[in-house]
Formats: sequence, structure tokens, C-alpha cells
Amino acid sequence: MAKLYFHYSTMNAGKSTILLQASHNYLERGMETYLLTAQFDTRAGEGKIGSRIGIAAKADMFAQDSDLFAMIKARLAAGPCACVFLDEAQFLSEDQVWQLARAVDDLGVPIMCYGLRVDFRGKLFPGSATLLALADEMREVRTICHCGRKATMVVRKAEDGSALADGAQVQIGGNDTYVSLCRRHWRAEMGDTAAID
Repeated sequence: MAKLYFHYSTMNAGKSTILLQASHNYLERGMETYLLTAQFDTRAGEGKIGSRIGIAAKADMFAQDSDLFAMIKARLAAGPCACVFLDEAQFLSEDQVWQLARAVDDLGVPIMCYGLRVDFRGKLFPGSATLLALADEMREVRTICHCGRKATMVVRKAEDGSALADGAQVQIGGNDTYVSLCRRHWRAEMGDTAAID
């Protein structure tokens, strides 16, 4: 039975690496997969999903107005596809998550989404919020804070290294821009002095 999966974490937890490895496992067994990624995240190159450890694969890109149900239906019509993998799921709209749910239910294809749960302000991304509501299964991809605790939050750094408390929800960046932290150290970075007492 096909399901909608949401694999979530903070920045630099290895979500894209896990996605690429899972897709490779299907390919190794002779089963085709369909990879999708956000159009405006071109850190790995246009139309690619890439990992910090250096592996990458070609992917179709989705924009905010893409009809993902139609894209998946067209891919399935072109030939067998055992699983759909979607990176940067936090950038999905609420409607697009519903399109994915319909694809699972009506087209019978499993869909594995990978993305961030919260932004640098501790707020849910719209796509992530809808996936948390609709996904059949959710899995946390764990990473650690500098203190050794599980990192569940992320801070966005300014050029001077200070943590930003405000700004646009979406800003593409990597280790130079974002740092994953436990909630306690995130609170301290955001100015909550009680967090460091």
C-alpha cells in the first residue's frame, strides 16, 4: 500500500544524502524512481539534488505553482516508477502537499518527502505543517548540537556571526548561513538569557 512519508530535520542532518541513498537502493534492484526538488534551490546545480558529502542526482524541479499531481501522473504514464522522492519539502505549498496525498491515494505510488520542519525563527514552514498533518508516516532525521544534544532548531547567521531574529522565511544557504542547535542553545542565540543560566 502506497504511503506519503515525511522525513524532517534541521539543516545539515543528511536528509539529501538519505534521499539519494534510498533512490539508489531502488535503482540497484532495477526499479525506477522519480526525483523532484525546489526550482529556486540550485546549490547542487540546476535540476539536481546534491549532498554535502558530494553525491548528486538529476531531478525535475517544482515551482510554487507546479501541479505535482499532474507531474507525477505524467511520469507514471511514461513508464514504471516504484517511488517518488521529493527534496526541500518545506518549500511546498499546502495545495501541493494535498496534490502529493492525492497521487499516493489515487495513483498508488509511494512518495517520500525530505525537508526542514521549522525555520530559523522556530516557525513551521507551510509545506512542513501540511505534511505533519497529512503524512502517513513521519521520521525524524537526527543531527546534533555542538553540546552533543539532539539539534531540533536552526539559527541564521548574519555576516558578523550574530544570530538573526527576523527576515524572510526563505533564504537559501548552507553551513556559512545556518547552524543547527538544540532548543536551549537556540534560545540563548536568540537572546533568551534564561537559557544559559
